[in-house]
Amino acid sequence: MRIAIIGAGIAGLTCAETLQTAGHGVTLFDKGRSAGGRMATRRVDTPCGTIAFDHGAQYFTARDPAFAATVMGWEAEQIVASWATAGDDAWVGKPGMNAVLRAMAAPLDVRWNSLVDALRRIDGLWFVDPVAAGAFDAVIVATPSEQAAPLLVAHDPAMAAMAQACPSAPCWTAMVAFEERLAIAQDIVRDSGIIGWAARNSAKPGRDATEAWVIQATATWSRSHLEDDQASVVAALLRALAAEAARPLPEPVVRIGHRWRFARARTTNHGSLWNEASRIGAVGDWLIAPRIESAWLSGRMLADRILAARP
Repeated sequence: MRIAIIGAGIAGLTCAETLQTAGHGVTLFDKGRSAGGRMATRRVDTPCGTIAFDHGAQYFTARDPAFAATVMGWEAEQIVASWATAGDDAWVGKPGMNAVLRAMAAPLDVRWNSLVDALRRIDGLWFVDPVAAGAFDAVIVATPSEQAAPLLVAHDPAMAAMAQACPSAPCWTAMVAFEERLAIAQDIVRDSGIIGWAARNSAKPGRDATEAWVIQATATWSRSHLEDDQASVVAALLRALAAEAARPLPEPVVRIGHRWRFARARTTNHGSLWNEASRIGAVGDWLIAPRIESAWLSGRMLADRILAARP
């Protein structure tokens, strides 16, 4: 089959990789400029040089045997490394979290800067609008649940209802960097005031030594301040980080905010979704649990399901 996948995060890429290996033709469409999504790495030019921030997912685990075997392969290729500070089973992309997605996307046909806002089915074939990409035999939606529902609703209302029932929690994130090391002994701050997670990004394996921090607010605080301006949010998160330091913070050389409207999915047990009659499906962490590993598993599950029916 010729298959369109909407979304080139880890769920979409895993599904595409598996289907392409089996001989199907797969094209992915993603609204982003490059690989990343919620595993994004932001690079900023500063007087101290280029500084990178993992401002989405901070690390991932590998507990499923199949995923663990895949991670071992990534480690051999030197695109991931273990990060014991976050846990015995914590892994990070190297030199940034998006390294995994960049490697996965390289052999695939990914159309970046391609926002798909509607799907059409004509005479049993699928078309993605407004992208002029021709006809497809099947389509898979690999986006957060809030973005999946509008694409699914006209073609499979039951799938759309499942997506609508799994709203994601938001997360405000601040990226800050300094010319000197902060007086904070630990590299990670968890669940302290409005901080859900803060990490010395420069302490991760393979990172530049410039003192860089990612500060992520709790879901509750993020939700109540979701429409606040970036400057006030970053100032609030900096004050929260300052409360963890033994000395006042120096003036940052970088202070950037990012509003993740769809950051953390609910835990469900759907796995993946597929309608064989119309050949439309959905994958993503929202179908299992809010983890990178879950997104990978969802993508692999649907690919295996399709291959079992259409080898």
